[in-house]
Amino acid sequence: MTNDNIKISGLSSFEVEKRKKEGKVNISSNLKTKSVKRIFYDNIVTLFNLINVVLFIALLLVGSYKNILFMGVVLTNIAIGVFQEIRSKRSVDKLSILSERKITVLRDGKECEISREDIVLDDVIVLSRGSQVPADCILVRGECKANESLLTGESDLIQKKVNDEMLSGSFVSSGKCFAKVTKVGADCYAAKINNEAKYIKKVNSKILKSFNFIIKLCTFVMFPIGVFFFINQFGIENGNIQQAVISTVAALIGMIPKGMILLTSSVLAVSIIRLSKSKVLVQEMYCIETLARVDVLCLDKTGTLTADSMNVTDVISFGSSEDEIKIALSSVVNASEEINATLDAIESYTKNVNPIKATSFSQFSSETKWSGGSFENGKTYIFGAAEFVFKNKEKYKNVFDKIDEISQTVRILTLSVSNGKISNSELPDDLQPMALILIKDKLRDNVNETIDYFKKQGVRLKVISGDSVKTVQNIAKEVGIEGAENAVDMSTVTSDEQLKEAAESCNVFGRVTPAQKKSLVLALKEKGHSVAMTGDGVNDVLALKEADCSVAMASGSDAARNVSQLILVNNDFASMPSVVAEGRRTINNIEQSSALYLVKTIYSVLLSILFIFFNSQYPFEPIQLTLIGAFTVAIPSFVLALQPNDNRIKGNFTAKIFAHAIPSAVCVILNIILIISIGSFFGVSNPDELSTLCVYLTALSCFLLVVRLSLPINLLRGVMLAVSISGVVLGSLFFSSLFSVVPLSAQGLIMLAVLAVVTLILFNVMYNINRQIIKKFDK
Repeated sequence: MTNDNIKISGLSSFEVEKRKKEGKVNISSNLKTKSVKRIFYDNIVTLFNLINVVLFIALLLVGSYKNILFMGVVLTNIAIGVFQEIRSKRSVDKLSILSERKITVLRDGKECEISREDIVLDDVIVLSRGSQVPADCILVRGECKANESLLTGESDLIQKKVNDEMLSGSFVSSGKCFAKVTKVGADCYAAKINNEAKYIKKVNSKILKSFNFIIKLCTFVMFPIGVFFFINQFGIENGNIQQAVISTVAALIGMIPKGMILLTSSVLAVSIIRLSKSKVLVQEMYCIETLARVDVLCLDKTGTLTADSMNVTDVISFGSSEDEIKIALSSVVNASEEINATLDAIESYTKNVNPIKATSFSQFSSETKWSGGSFENGKTYIFGAAEFVFKNKEKYKNVFDKIDEISQTVRILTLSVSNGKISNSELPDDLQPMALILIKDKLRDNVNETIDYFKKQGVRLKVISGDSVKTVQNIAKEVGIEGAENAVDMSTVTSDEQLKEAAESCNVFGRVTPAQKKSLVLALKEKGHSVAMTGDGVNDVLALKEADCSVAMASGSDAARNVSQLILVNNDFASMPSVVAEGRRTINNIEQSSALYLVKTIYSVLLSILFIFFNSQYPFEPIQLTLIGAFTVAIPSFVLALQPNDNRIKGNFTAKIFAHAIPSAVCVILNIILIISIGSFFGVSNPDELSTLCVYLTALSCFLLVVRLSLPINLLRGVMLAVSISGVVLGSLFFSSLFSVVPLSAQGLIMLAVLAVVTLILFNVMYNINRQIIKKFDK
């Protein structure tokens, strides 16, 4: 055993170089944020972009340059996604830089400072109060107290002696010691937890899943339809490949709801900017939606419910004056070498009190459970747990009776005084109780209101902590967690079946290991729950990575921040309701706006199939769909998507947007079939005039849906409707050649009026029926 009398010189320069060549270096294995290269790749290399590029190239090859404007939407969508992710990455990386510190090591018998990544195996590192342990090691000289809360979740300090192991990521709260590095890099405790979380996490977004389903479905039908459609149009156009390509691209481009994806990216980007003003950093766009949908929220105690600090809530005197008590407490704190929440609370309570200097002092230890000593005023003050300070319960019956009367969920410590002195860790016999000091964890501001908010929203709250069951239970009761009386000690849970049963039936868990936190989240997800998790330590990383939505405190570990989708920059749990409200506004509005884009997808797919069998030219060009889309879809959808809407999310997203879109899509299809079939009956046979009629009636069908989604109409929505009508009319009048529309004949105007009336009636009947169906399934 190494002791203080043995000289420690550390490694020699030769030994250090040898270990570096052998690769025994403490190379960082911290979880990193996504690289810029990966961000660009994820936003550019998509099926959606590939399809659009193919159509873009086809139009370039036939020289139809005016019809390639749709690529502007594609490029804008990429730009928004890349910009937002890089912005978030840089913000998180800046937070990580704050915790970087130099490490003191012994080499060639001298102390020197090096970076964490320059440590090699068997290095002797010097640790003192406030130091963070950079690699797993064993203590070879001295003693200290370690805070391992970021690793294990336990807030109690752990006494470390010679030959005890110290884990990377823990902090030294008191004492000074020398420790020999036993593991480096990926072999360290914290690194192993981090490495388990190094996988690409799939986004659990119903909106994204819905969009991917629509895109995959369209892609599946697009290629066979495209081939047969091109053959049909090529034959009709007597071998005119340019017109056949333009018609085919017009048919296919309408199938892809590219504007819907751009709208979603834009609206989420706006939401992210709004949340940043509330000190919430969003690392993954769709997590705003996911948090708004969760039905289970798992909370870490320290850092989420409590502020990692304590307050003195009351002092019960046994005859001593307030000044005497404060002077005694201030003197004990001043003589203590430790850093812990209890002493910080006492220090705040005795602020501006001048302490008395200690002549001898015994530091707190896990064995004695007290600290104290003799001071220059001739008195001895002892501060600690009553059962360890006053071992004769009969003699100090008044103290224990008073403790029994206290029903609050607080930590109770005693302050006592004596004229005698401490001898060989034995307390004086004439100890007199001065006061009971009541201390409790400081709750986060507005935490009770935040808990109540989630309870009212039907979200089940679960507290999962590495702390003792009693501590976790008391905090859970104080903040109003339901079922806190049935807290589970996870150290007694030994099987997967027990864990899964506890995960579903209980809400408060103590003594939870990092692996058990992950297992609890997985068990809840297996039961069909949408799970959010909050945390700040390395011990939370595995669970954060596995949760549907992960939330970290900015003051927590690098690893916790880097794997989380949301970061509360001001460490304020009370910010969570604003994120949920923003998510609801986003989802509900995107749901409405997406229906506008889906109209074009539905009628484009069905019309393309029909026109394979029609001996007729396709009535649209891509540029005409751009006109319709800009003023009856793009502008209205963006305005609607930014309107206030905090309604609770109900129903199936995909089913609801299809239900909203079908009436308009059916009207478009029927109008075009009628125009092609009975145009000659009205005396309209010019293909350009028939195409113009199709443009006007398609715009009307889409506009009717805009009107219904805009109810009730306010000033902004009224302006938006006026702009939509004006845009189509002015575009047709002043840019007729660009949009390939022609003036209508008298017969064409009559046909337009008749079909417009039919469209108005048919749309409203179908929309009202669908609305009733949606309401039925929302209940």
